[in-house]
Amino acid sequence: MVMAAADSQFHVLAVDDSLIDRKLIERLLKTSSYQVTTVDSGSKALEFLGLYEDDQSSPDSPSVSPSNQQEVGVNLVITDYCMPGMTGYDLLKKIKESSSLRNIPVVIMSSENVPSRINRCLEEGAEEFFLKPVRLSDLSRLRPHIMKTKSKDQNQGKEENEEKQEESSESSEASQEQDQQAVDQQQQQQQPPPVPANSNKRKAMEEGLSPDRTRPRYNGITTVV
Repeated sequence: MVMAAADSQFHVLAVDDSLIDRKLIERLLKTSSYQVTTVDSGSKALEFLGLYEDDQSSPDSPSVSPSNQQEVGVNLVITDYCMPGMTGYDLLKKIKESSSLRNIPVVIMSSENVPSRINRCLEEGAEEFFLKPVRLSDLSRLRPHIMKTKSKDQNQGKEENEEKQEESSESSEASQEQDQQAVDQQQQQQQPPPVPANSNKRKAMEEGLSPDRTRPRYNGITTVV
């Protein structure tokens, strides 16, 4: 399937221990023009996101689909609630507790309509709670959450760039001020020391009393006896 260029940038990580449900959600997401990666457990989802659990399965077993982990950001995680080992709720908590992942929207899926379970997930930070089987109309509610997160990330990145520019400007001004102080100091060192006023006065007096200037001159005068 050829995905629209504007939509293919959205990458969804789908987590479900049921192969049938994984294939279904993958097909629906691709139909909605999302880039999809599927995993079969919460620990493998954390591994794909860059977080590792001590009790993760053997590294020899396939962890993600496609087989090679892509160097691409995940824009949204959609996960089943009931899974062996790490539940969807546990995965949600891990993501929201991570400083680097907490902004990723998380959607929970479940075949059981349990209000207390739904409320607990929403209070923990889930964006949506879908009842299985998930329909194509349900996935239309994902895009606003992705766009909201992307806008938030862009604003945060803009603020960080402005802070860096301000710090760089302040550093440049401080450097210029230090350079100017160094130039002023060098110029002061090169100037000759000032001559005291008493020294100038004494020099003038000595010149006025020099023998050449005090001796009377008789050249050209004839003395008659």
